[in-house]
Amino acid sequence: MKSPLIALSLCLPLAAAAQPAPSDWQAVLAEADGQTVYWYAWGGSTATNDYIAWIGEQVAAHGVTLEHVKLTDTADAVTRVLSEREAGETEDGAVDLIWINGENFVAMKEADLLFGPFATDLPNYDLVADDPVVTTDFATPVEGMESPWAKAQFVFMYDSADTEAPSDMDALLDWTADNPGRFTYPQPPDFLGTTFLKQVLLSQVEDPSVLSQPVEDVDFEAVTAPLWEYLDALQPNLWRGGDAYPDSGPAQFQLLTDEEIDIAPSLSPGEASTAIANLQLPDTIRTFVPAGGTIGNASFLAIPFNSGSKAGAMVVANTILSPEAQLRGQDPDVLGYGTVLDLDALSPDTRQAFEDLDQGIATLSPDALGQALPEPHTSWSDAIEAEWIERYGAQ
Repeated sequence: MKSPLIALSLCLPLAAAAQPAPSDWQAVLAEADGQTVYWYAWGGSTATNDYIAWIGEQVAAHGVTLEHVKLTDTADAVTRVLSEREAGETEDGAVDLIWINGENFVAMKEADLLFGPFATDLPNYDLVADDPVVTTDFATPVEGMESPWAKAQFVFMYDSADTEAPSDMDALLDWTADNPGRFTYPQPPDFLGTTFLKQVLLSQVEDPSVLSQPVEDVDFEAVTAPLWEYLDALQPNLWRGGDAYPDSGPAQFQLLTDEEIDIAPSLSPGEASTAIANLQLPDTIRTFVPAGGTIGNASFLAIPFNSGSKAGAMVVANTILSPEAQLRGQDPDVLGYGTVLDLDALSPDTRQAFEDLDQGIATLSPDALGQALPEPHTSWSDAIEAEWIERYGAQ
């Protein structure tokens, strides 16, 4: 679901039913006891599904039952909430919690489809790092309307048995010319494929700050000209000559395992280590970031305005921010996601546990990973995807 479609929806009045006050946590816990929370979240990863099931075990101690509704596209949940509002279902909707970020969050926020602000009142939010990656979402201020739960940063996986990591994005282009057919990226509008396009644009644009503005406020053709020049040179060097693309990030794993390609992008610095631990990738896979840095973002949890289990949803969000849950999520044998916590805010023993965690043979250290670059304004994704499809998608 894209923002323009939601903007066309009817602005129906929202219910005036009593809402739990996030700042009164004891009242939230009392109300949450006995509630069932339907968490709409991507279901394409066994590791992620298992982690969500574990979260369900933790919140059961508060009397909350967590049901994972597995999605292939977050926009499906957004559409569900929008349809319910238009049908007048404003008090007990089907969706209680959504794994969300980017354009879906912006669309829901602008259409008043969210409950909140609530995130900064969660008890465990005091442990969250003061980081632009978690306070803005694709250049849109979060303002407590969603709660962070994992950080991601764009990296490249490569097979160290056959390849040396290119130094920067221009060197990657040169590498593909010397090694035709050995690199690919998922086909946009897959989110990882689109992020690769934005990464290229950030590396080539004269003034990256222009990307923080809505795309309609700038000269799109002029700003993106270096992107299409880069992709025109890259296209014939891609896997299968650019005539086909993997349909998702996980689909690239098989290409790496089968030695059809040597380099592929990822949005999780720990993904390769987790995949190695799960025997999905060979143990020679490593990761690199090009000079100049890479895009970073966060995964969030949002509560629809018409959830009937808002208190239970807040308990889930708060539980995921606990040091125990964050440490488990960062373990490459579990998920390998980046923590959103400020390690300096933790007790010495808990901080030491994070520092002692073996993050896997393919995971870069924080120093090597470097500072994440901000995501462009959410409007850039749609515009770049549409132009990419026009130029390359019909081949």
